[in-house]
Amino acid sequence: MLNSSKPSILIIDDDTTILRVFSRIFQHRGYIVTVATKGSEALEKIGEGCFDVALVDLRLPDMEGTELLPVIERTSPQTVKIMLSGNCLHGVVGADALLGKPINPDKLLSIIESKLRDRNLET
Repeated sequence: MLNSSKPSILIIDDDTTILRVFSRIFQHRGYIVTVATKGSEALEKIGEGCFDVALVDLRLPDMEGTELLPVIERTSPQTVKIMLSGNCLHGVVGADALLGKPINPDKLLSIIESKLRDRNLET
C-alpha cells in the first residue's frame, strides 16, 4: 500500500453511507481506498499492509476504535491516525487528529494533507 505512488487510506466505520461517500471522495483525489466495517475486519487489513492514513470510527460493532490505534501504531508507526465520532472526543490517546461527525469533507481532506506533509517532512 505504501509501495504505490498514490497515498493509501483505510476507512473503518460501520456506517455504509460514510464508507461509500468518503471512498468516492478519496478515490477522486487519487487515494487507494480500503474499507472495513468492523474492528476485526480492520485488524485483518492492517495485518496485510501499511496505510498512509487510517480513519477510525470510535464506536464499531465489535470493539472500540481506540483499541485499533495502538495496533496501527505498532505495525505502521508512520500511518496518520484520525479518530471520528458522533460523540464528544476528549483525551483519545494515539490519534493524530480527532473529528466529530458530521464530517466536513473539505476540512477532513485539509487535515489529512497537512498531516501527510508533516509526516513527509519528518522522514
